[in-house]
Amino acid sequence: MVATALSLLGAVPASAESEGHGYLALGDSVPFGYSPLGGWQDADNFTGYPEIVAKRLNIEDVNATCPGEATGGFLSLTGTDNSCRDYRSAFPLHVRYSTSQIDYAVKFLRQHRDTRLVTLTLGANDYFRFLKDCAMSPPGPTCALGVPGVIAVMQANLNTIFAKLRATGYRGLIVGVTYYALNYNDTSGAQLLNGPMVAAATGHGGFVASGLEAWRAVATAPPANGDSCVAGLLIRLSATACDVHPTPLGRDLLAGAVLATIASTCPAHKAKACLNRHRDD
Repeated sequence: MVATALSLLGAVPASAESEGHGYLALGDSVPFGYSPLGGWQDADNFTGYPEIVAKRLNIEDVNATCPGEATGGFLSLTGTDNSCRDYRSAFPLHVRYSTSQIDYAVKFLRQHRDTRLVTLTLGANDYFRFLKDCAMSPPGPTCALGVPGVIAVMQANLNTIFAKLRATGYRGLIVGVTYYALNYNDTSGAQLLNGPMVAAATGHGGFVASGLEAWRAVATAPPANGDSCVAGLLIRLSATACDVHPTPLGRDLLAGAVLATIASTCPAHKAKACLNRHRDD
């Protein structure tokens, strides 16, 4: 799996002249390329997997992602948020907009009929917001939902998001990119978070690039033996601790999973030709 992903990263040579804005990237801090180590005043300091995918496909991406975005906040500026609104009020995003992310995406797709690819990574911040609310005294509003309630809200919101994207008339590829595990000795948490994305994407004519599987081989090989931090897939904060965000290696493996997913949807074509085929169908 890793060898295939890395080979796909090099399968389509990058060119100085791309074919225009054919790719819309949506979601949270993972596709944003966020790092906790600083540089927030300039969004160009952050490179997410969408930029790697776009380079390998020789198209330009429009990266509308926002660190801390939750599914509720994605749909509404008053929806449940895990710091996206604070981040975008203080620091620049890759793309400037004042609306919700879904409103930006809908407008973009209606105005750019040549779009060939949309990716979405979203949902983890619903759970992080839940944990924060439950740690408060008194507890915050999402704590009463419990984990099953949080997952149900994620599912409903993701279904709404995919439906709104398709309602624009966009017929091209939508790839939901799921989350990796911090430790592969127990992936139950990642699988729980990924369930709503898998269901929503496949239920609306989309596909799924598994972030969980993209990291598995590297994370489980010695000496990491399941620890994504030791494997060099997570940004290191100290000699003994890592953040939850990907390193360049982790990011590139996610990009490889997206490219592999695109290619798998029409095996007789390379990934780039496959994008054109889906757009023209």
